[in-house]
Amino acid sequence: MGGNLLRLLVAAGATGVLVAAVALPAVGGVGMTIRAATEELQLTPEELDEPPLPEKTVLLDKSGKQFAQFYFQNREVVKLDDVAPVMREAIVAIEDFRFYEHGPIDIEGTARALMKNLSTGGVTQGGSSITQQYVKLVLFNKAETKAEQAAAIETSISRKLNELRHAMAIEEKYSKNQILERYLNISYFGAGAYGIQAASKRFFDKPASDLTLSEAATLAGAVQNPSRTAPDVGKASRERLLDRRNIVLDRMLELKKISTEQAAAAKKKKLGWKAVEIPGGCQESRYPYFCLYVQNEVLTNSAFGKSEKEREKLLQNGGLTITTTLDTKMQKASESAIKDYVHVGDKPVAAQAMVVPGTGEIRAMAASRKFGGNTKKKKDNNEISYNLPADSLHGGGAGFQAGSTFKVFTLLTALDQGMKIDDGLNAPSGYQASGPSAFRDCDGDRVGEPDHTVSNSSEGGGGFKSLATGTWGSVNTFFMALEQKVGLCETVTMAKKLGIKRADGGTLKEFETFTLGINEMDPVTVSNAYATIAARGNHCRPIAITEVRDRNGKATEHKPKCKQVLDEEVADAASHILSGVFTKGTMSGVGGIGRDAAGKTGTTDNYTAAWFAGYTPDLASAVSVGDPRGAFGNDLIGVTIGGVGYSYVYGASIAGPIWKYSMINALKGTEPTSFHSVNMSRFGGCSTGCAPKPPKEKNPRGDDDDRGDDFGDFDDFDGDFGDDESDPGTGDIPDDFWDNDQDEVGNQPITPIG
Repeated sequence: MGGNLLRLLVAAGATGVLVAAVALPAVGGVGMTIRAATEELQLTPEELDEPPLPEKTVLLDKSGKQFAQFYFQNREVVKLDDVAPVMREAIVAIEDFRFYEHGPIDIEGTARALMKNLSTGGVTQGGSSITQQYVKLVLFNKAETKAEQAAAIETSISRKLNELRHAMAIEEKYSKNQILERYLNISYFGAGAYGIQAASKRFFDKPASDLTLSEAATLAGAVQNPSRTAPDVGKASRERLLDRRNIVLDRMLELKKISTEQAAAAKKKKLGWKAVEIPGGCQESRYPYFCLYVQNEVLTNSAFGKSEKEREKLLQNGGLTITTTLDTKMQKASESAIKDYVHVGDKPVAAQAMVVPGTGEIRAMAASRKFGGNTKKKKDNNEISYNLPADSLHGGGAGFQAGSTFKVFTLLTALDQGMKIDDGLNAPSGYQASGPSAFRDCDGDRVGEPDHTVSNSSEGGGGFKSLATGTWGSVNTFFMALEQKVGLCETVTMAKKLGIKRADGGTLKEFETFTLGINEMDPVTVSNAYATIAARGNHCRPIAITEVRDRNGKATEHKPKCKQVLDEEVADAASHILSGVFTKGTMSGVGGIGRDAAGKTGTTDNYTAAWFAGYTPDLASAVSVGDPRGAFGNDLIGVTIGGVGYSYVYGASIAGPIWKYSMINALKGTEPTSFHSVNMSRFGGCSTGCAPKPPKEKNPRGDDDDRGDDFGDFDDFDGDFGDDESDPGTGDIPDDFWDNDQDEVGNQPITPIG
């Protein structure tokens, strides 16, 4: 039976039937004849659906350098011309030496396989051509489920016949070189490397175009059973791979593709396994927090697909090249400054984001903790598994209360409503709402809390404060009274215009203490809000992606989305006031950065978190400090951070210096830009909220001339800000450090305790 059937099969190969029943197991008994089989099979070419091969997606910084990659299969598709000729010869020699001579199937190879199968009673030898193997790999790769994958490689007659029909269509559709190119790109070589280019880099740290004879033979040998010869598994696997390499060399010698001398020299070489790492995902990235932001931007943005599953598949399989806004110089400046003030092993964490005013481009995202998994080992290393500088939409957590950085929105609202720089009001030492209707949220509900008293940390500091002096001193009671004057809803609306939203994605809490920063925020959002002021009221959505290029080289540009949300002159006036924070306010102990800058410290109630947010015309940044274990159960009182002990952590204690030194280094080489001058005819002086004139007192000579009476009189009006965060580390700036004009006349940085 076996000999007759073999002769029939070989004869049938010349008739165009293509011996489709090749390599079939001896099933159905000896009653199955070739005629019956071919009549039943009705072999005709069947078009094969060839989805694009899964290719890795890479992330590039703004200068074009790769810093992360994502993949389901680590693969880089290359042209056949980019594969060394010796590699092409090696794979053809061992897998299908008559590839360029036969059609969709190799009759001789198939006959040999059939004889073997008939003798064993099963499919022990495939006899598949490279074309058939390509078809099988396409069907396997496109399978969506494990069951479909199993069906694509099962040892059955129906699967084999289906494969042959597709092979016929492939041979009609492509040239032999095109088929070989596709085969080399789809094949798995082991050690997580798919396709010849990824395998060449993984095994030998070189492109496929540079492979030597020994290396080519190694990769050609790996294709047969990559799981058994994967060199990353262990010594035994590497020895099996070495044996396979030598088998390939012997076959190439037999086919006269190489000389005896070449084969002998190649066999003497070591395996050459380089074990080049193929990092995938953000945990393996040099800049994991920025990577996380981009990853989540793709996964949550409908521009990349209708469903999250579709977007995830695109990210892992799409072969995209994503150019981002990351500036590695600014990123390193942020990382370095954070490292100087907060240690990796500290329980409190510092996080920072840098944003370009006028575009919303995120230049840097950094944190004091390393990003890692959530296993017990990782916890022991004090690593963290979410994106500290970002909101929950971009892989972040719940954030920290923003504290006094929110007072800026009340200041902007006051200026927008027509108040002048020297306009102000009397601030009590303790503020209580006059009644529930003193504050109304944007639903019109009364949210005033007359039973709740808001105090300044110094438990004093009442008296008249202007917009300028109240901001410089960050006086809680002043801003409560100011918010009542300008309106809670109006202040909330102003914050929203500048892009403020909660880090956890929830609804903003519109309580009377909104101006004191009771909402949990993330550094990207706060930085971008301050960037809006720097851009003179031009708000741009934060962006981390500027271009996406698909696997075919088609580029889609992602442009900034901006809108003017604030009067330019209002922004200029706010910048003028906020500039004084460095010279006359809560950052005077830390100082400025040698160029026009403005900002605001933020210390939360009960010292649960500390912030600094600020900007120049060229760059904005926000720094948060808090304990991710839970701010209210782990406050910043009596803590050691960065090896320094702090009785209380204020906005100017750690966040302020991180901001200062990161900004100095980030802006090195950038020509300083000046703020626009304030329209003093509109905002200069005071109007209806002027400071009360002090009562005249008789001078020592007994007349009414009060010259010199107030020289050195450091009352509340003259400089006692009664702030909640004046002291960089230990307490309020002493009153006698200020003269009557609020100028610094003797203040020195206060060293934190410890």
